[in-house]
Amino acid sequence: MNDTAPSATTVGRDAAERRRGLMLVAAAALLWSLGGLIVRMLDAADVWTTVFWRSAFAASFILGFVAVRDRGRAVALIRAMGVPGLVVGACFAISSICFVIGLSLTTVANTLILFSTAPLLAALLGWLVLGERVRGRSWLAIGVAFCGVAVMVSESGGRGALAGDLVAFLVAVSFAGAIVMIRKYRHVRMTPATGLGAVMAMLVAWPLAAPLAVTGPDFALLFVFGSVQFGAGLALFATGARLAPTAEVGLVTLLEPLLGPIWVWVVLGADPGAAALIGGGIVLAALVAHTALDIREASAGAVRSAVAKR
Repeated sequence: MNDTAPSATTVGRDAAERRRGLMLVAAAALLWSLGGLIVRMLDAADVWTTVFWRSAFAASFILGFVAVRDRGRAVALIRAMGVPGLVVGACFAISSICFVIGLSLTTVANTLILFSTAPLLAALLGWLVLGERVRGRSWLAIGVAFCGVAVMVSESGGRGALAGDLVAFLVAVSFAGAIVMIRKYRHVRMTPATGLGAVMAMLVAWPLAAPLAVTGPDFALLFVFGSVQFGAGLALFATGARLAPTAEVGLVTLLEPLLGPIWVWVVLGADPGAAALIGGGIVLAALVAHTALDIREASAGAVRSAVAKR
């Protein structure tokens, strides 16, 4: 037996870290799934005021988190990101702004399901921009997902929500762009770029917002929207995603589009519509099947590696 074979203690520690990572990612997805409900519960805050305060609270939380975690190195980390960090920040800013706008124009179900296609769009952009190989099953999942999207938006024109669906799709595109940039510059720590993106979104919204016109209840909801739903969710995700396999992380994050419409339906009685349910089911089925195959492939590879070490 090879002396380099993993011990029972090491295997147990790795399994515990994996479980902890997946629990943190699940907690992040749970917080993120509340976004649509929070926007629907706002009483008077307009879109740009919502973007402003959400971004301000998120920037404060994320940059504060980075400052505490990295102590006095936060400024150095931001400088080290350079132009790639600015691009990633801009992608996050566009995604954040369009998320709020999309929720104001179309259903929560459509917004979250369209956003959930970001990993597949990242694979497509990675092929176009970085020349990364796209496996056959990924192409199939992309095709099926876009068929589901077509079903989802088939009723949007009739109820005047097609523009909202397009904006929601831009959320996924910009987020996928951030993923590809992070991959390309994987040697650069991009966590501060999320806080930078929140600052950018806040500055864009500032001239169009009415920050002082917010009511007390709306201000409390906006604090939760920025600091807890977005900021704490991102911190949990950033911590947990390092501890678990990428495929399993992707599968757990699907809790967000699954739970988001349910909160709105249970609390506010909003019906997402038949097209959203059918199309969303097709998209999620494609994502779950694709991720399940990734997990099986990764597990088989781990078994082969373990056997080879013995």
